[in-house]
Amino acid sequence: MWFEILPSAAIITVALAIPIYATYGLHKLTLGNPYRRNMDERFDRVMYLRDRRLTYNPYILNGLEKIPDKKDEDEEEN
Repeated sequence: MWFEILPSAAIITVALAIPIYATYGLHKLTLGNPYRRNMDERFDRVMYLRDRRLTYNPYILNGLEKIPDKKDEDEEEN
């Protein structure tokens, strides 16, 4: 009957879902952050490198407030 396929369909569904949900724990364990940054586009890669350069941790997202102003650099030199 049609319901005989249900156990094998459930096994296949679970087997295909395990890697998707396992990456959350693996990233949390290895990176300290459960989410990876998307680096499909060039702009995303540039932002990753910028955050790594500014805070040495690319998983702490930064805005313009972390980039020093030219005026602040001049005051520190004087």
